Amino acid sequence: MNRLSPVFAGRCTRRVCAAAASLLGAGAMFSALPAAAQWKPETASLATQPIEVNAHRIVNFSKNGTPFVNARLAWRGGLVLTSPSKNFGGWSGLALSRDGADLVAVSDSGLWMTARVAYDGERLQGLRSARIGALQTIKGKPLTRQRDRDAEAIAIASGSPTKGTAYIAFEQHDRIGVFSLSEKGLSRPKSYLAMPKEAARMRMDGIESLTVLAGGPRQGALVAFAENPLRGETQHRGWIWIGGEPRGFTVAGLGGFSITDAASLPDGRVLLVERRFRWLEGLRVRLRLIPADAIKPGAIATGDVLLEADTAQEIDNLEGLAVSENAAGETILTLISDDNFNRFLQRTVLLQFALTDEPEANAASNAPDAAIKR
Repeated sequence: MNRLSPVFAGRCTRRVCAAAASLLGAGAMFSALPAAAQWKPETASLATQPIEVNAHRIVNFSKNGTPFVNARLAWRGGLVLTSPSKNFGGWSGLALSRDGADLVAVSDSGLWMTARVAYDGERLQGLRSARIGALQTIKGKPLTRQRDRDAEAIAIASGSPTKGTAYIAFEQHDRIGVFSLSEKGLSRPKSYLAMPKEAARMRMDGIESLTVLAGGPRQGALVAFAENPLRGETQHRGWIWIGGEPRGFTVAGLGGFSITDAASLPDGRVLLVERRFRWLEGLRVRLRLIPADAIKPGAIATGDVLLEADTAQEIDNLEGLAVSENAAGETILTLISDDNFNRFLQRTVLLQFALTDEPEANAASNAPDAAIKR
């Protein structure tokens, strides 16, 4: 998430960029942008409760109805999600169970949401039994300040969204907490991790992406990425926690994109979802695949671009990414967008693709709490 609007540097704030693209595309007045993009509901005192989530199916990824053609990804459908609740939106982090049946998401307004994912064959159908609740302090108190509530990423360390352990990364007041997952939702944080020394230089652009390596030589290790290069740098910073301590590596910056989330494949490779805004071209998103041997201390990673899309496709401000496996054994990539609580101009979309060129991986299942013990 960016809050300082670096228009003259060629980048845009997360709160502004997707809304600006929609405004420009619709020919709306630019003066309406700041108020529309900055409002978020007060959620500190929200009690855990069921929430109604409605779904409208996205049939084609391309808005003109032409079939999606990509040698490395196959379109598996999408949804536009809406709710009568004012608290629904801002979803910035996403995790799914291994079979894709259970979902947990976090919002930058300080909420979590759990739900069952319904399918019609291999296509998304909707969310069932959705519940939301407020994130808390380590003492179980409400997070009353917005700078404390800005949750940006979630990664499951062990188990599933209904019974397991997860990490959640927060921006502004930068920290990564360890939370229990159950059918009742998320617990208060059990502990916080040691943060990279570079966190003191992040200002408003903190850790935006988390994943736990699902395979490879560093299986079970937590990996995190900063949204943008630190001031004066051109490469993105990444960290891998080894022995409880964050160890740094870098990711090449390609084309001025920001990293908005990450997810590990079973063989230890890491997918990044990236976003870029330019005033003349609008919003673009990208999926990049980083090899497993580049996720280690001191490495410089570049990876391969799997997908680049713009507003000619059914994208929005994509900020959450999760990996699962369907009944046919396909590796499924699921993305969710942050609508900035700007329902007039933006949408919450849930998109799925199958990764069609993934090599076979025989990574063992994570041991319970393996990421925490490493």
